[in-house]
Amino acid sequence: MTDNTDNLEIHHLPNGSRLIVEQVPLSAVSLNLWFGVGSALESDDINGMAHFLEHMVFKGSNKLKLGEFERAIESCGGNTNAATSQDFTNYFITVAPENFHRLAPLQLDVVMDTAIPEPEFQRERLVVLEEIRRSNDNPDQRIYRWVSQIAYPHLPYRRCVLGPSAVIENLQPEQMRQFHRSWYVPANMTITCVGNLPAGDMAAVIQDACAQIPSRSAPPLPHYSPEPEFTAREEHTMVDDRLQQARLILLWRVPGLDNFRDSLRLTVLSRVLGGGLTSRLVQDLRETRRLVDSISVSNWAQRWQGIFQVSAKLPIDHVPVVETAICEHLQRLQQELITESEITRIRAQVASQFVFGYESPRDRARIYGYYDRVVGNLSVSRTYPELVNAITREELQSCAQNFLSTQAYARLVASPH
Repeated sequence: MTDNTDNLEIHHLPNGSRLIVEQVPLSAVSLNLWFGVGSALESDDINGMAHFLEHMVFKGSNKLKLGEFERAIESCGGNTNAATSQDFTNYFITVAPENFHRLAPLQLDVVMDTAIPEPEFQRERLVVLEEIRRSNDNPDQRIYRWVSQIAYPHLPYRRCVLGPSAVIENLQPEQMRQFHRSWYVPANMTITCVGNLPAGDMAAVIQDACAQIPSRSAPPLPHYSPEPEFTAREEHTMVDDRLQQARLILLWRVPGLDNFRDSLRLTVLSRVLGGGLTSRLVQDLRETRRLVDSISVSNWAQRWQGIFQVSAKLPIDHVPVVETAICEHLQRLQQELITESEITRIRAQVASQFVFGYESPRDRARIYGYYDRVVGNLSVSRTYPELVNAITREELQSCAQNFLSTQAYARLVASPH
């Protein structure tokens, strides 16, 4: 079954996968495989499995020996990589168009028929443990983990994607094989192909390769209720002697990707407050009053819940006045409509970033895969600027009132002593 959306072809393959293809006049082809599984679907006793498995995929399949896949890609001047998050795992190759027909089936083979041999499992365990050690030595990563635990006392987002060393040290190959069998199934996969080949040719290559992959369904997703919103101002502190400067982080629990409209409005509000040199907090606290060395605002959108976060690097004695100033700016958002010039600026930023984000086949394939498999709405990948343009100033004010309380939030102060 095939659907057409503008110049995208969307195929619903017999084995349950979704295939999205697009021909663009750019001198490469990118193949992305997106799976709706990340560390959030792990139990505590296998935390880190999804990331560890990502490593093992590159160790070969039952057809391809160790290193054979990478040599095939690199010998043609292509590249390959992967990423694991809380909500997804993504694999990709980017190759010359003339090599796509030969290399794309290899990508599908190593991912879907991963061998997980015992000797390589033991060797790669040491690599992952070293990655965890480096992460533990990084103060920014330690702060991120602390923020996650404050925001998510119950949701699995509280855990690190890499997992703890104690868990990784005890994982067994058969556990990983079972995890792979459960989640690396066609029904849990979106395949995106973008590049300088006819869409029908790319689709035919993938369809032929997928004909060898039997249909299987993934386990049902667990049901997680969002964490309740903060009901009071919570204070948290941490001391880290590796920090060069104090950090102030304010955070709110906000809607996740299952409430995309509000999540998008919160993203716009994050730009009003901290999106560039002319944003409110940057202008006030860094450029005018010189109270912070840097300040940023983000809306982390994840499947079950998001975090709206304001983060500043500053002298420790500036923390009280900066916290007060941030709350004053939030109160202003709740009491007054943002200006026309501000929303015009943000619309221009989004439009520009949208264009730049679609420059390469890899960028386009990544965006299509993310919105189809993780957000669950491919059309958003094509209409993002229009959705932002449709947001009214009144909606932004209401969103600030509903989700960004100045009386109920969590505050983390991290300092070197």
